[in-house]
Amino acid sequence: MTLSRTKLGATGPEVSAFGLGAMGMSGMYGPADREESLATLHAALDAGMTLIDTGDFYGMGHNEVLIGDALTGVPREAYQLSVKFGALRDPAGGWGGYDLRPAAIRNALAQSLSKLRVDYIDIYRPARLPAGTDVEEVVGTLADLVKAGYVRHIGLSEVGVETIRRAAAVHPVCDLQIEYSLVSRGIEDEILPALRELGIGVTAYGVLSRGLISGHWQGTQGAGDFRGASPRFQGENAAANLALVEALRKVAEARGISVAQAAIAWVDAQGADIVPLVGARRRDRLAEALGAADIRLSPDDLAAIETAVPKGAAAGERYPAMAMADLDSERKAR
Repeated sequence: MTLSRTKLGATGPEVSAFGLGAMGMSGMYGPADREESLATLHAALDAGMTLIDTGDFYGMGHNEVLIGDALTGVPREAYQLSVKFGALRDPAGGWGGYDLRPAAIRNALAQSLSKLRVDYIDIYRPARLPAGTDVEEVVGTLADLVKAGYVRHIGLSEVGVETIRRAAAVHPVCDLQIEYSLVSRGIEDEILPALRELGIGVTAYGVLSRGLISGHWQGTQGAGDFRGASPRFQGENAAANLALVEALRKVAEARGISVAQAAIAWVDAQGADIVPLVGARRRDRLAEALGAADIRLSPDDLAAIETAVPKGAAAGERYPAMAMADLDSERKAR
């Protein structure tokens, strides 16, 4: 199969209808397999998946180096790189806040260009904009990098309506990367209408809620899997959420598709301006996810899916409390 293409927002590039989220290839879900990761990246490109999303802090830079290796010899115009920056890590793998000073942004970009072995980044975005951040300064710095040719488009991540409007007043923003799935629908009330008003697209991560609604997760995670600290994967929350998955499984089976395909197709059906990011790190999971691109859900299908997993039904927050505090997108509601 070959994925169709779509324009990312009014000012963004033309990208594949689905994008590949590469975070899991750098150990966030437990040990990573380099050869399988490279094979999965190549399979994604072969299927017409042009948008690859990463962060300079994924695996302490491992993810960017891996992607750079995979893209060696691939024509630069054949793919788009979306890179998040700003998150600080320590040698033990811990998190240390965010550095969004102009000099830090330029330094981060220089390192990403080197690790990815490219001359420009297609979409460059701060990973988070904590309370008190001078949004205008951050976007102004990115605008200078666009003007210099090192960045093609500016994106945002996990920010709310006020911040989106402030950013867009400084420079065109092509997309907002934000969690959106059957069990994370917080963008629908205010954020999504504002994005559509401004002509800003959505790259939706967490479409399977980190595997929670994939139909494959069985209630446990191993060493090195960051889901062990996620409220939705713990105790009574996990049991309640797995019950939702079983309800979704019945709908999916009746439709002749997998649970993961039902969940991804649901996101895909929410608008042509929404590009699902598939977080596959194995070829079989990628193939399953790509199968959702050919699924057209009818109004009855959509209604059955939403009956199985009603809006707001998920148990537990989508991040631990400390990480939730960094989400500008959640600030007004909290």
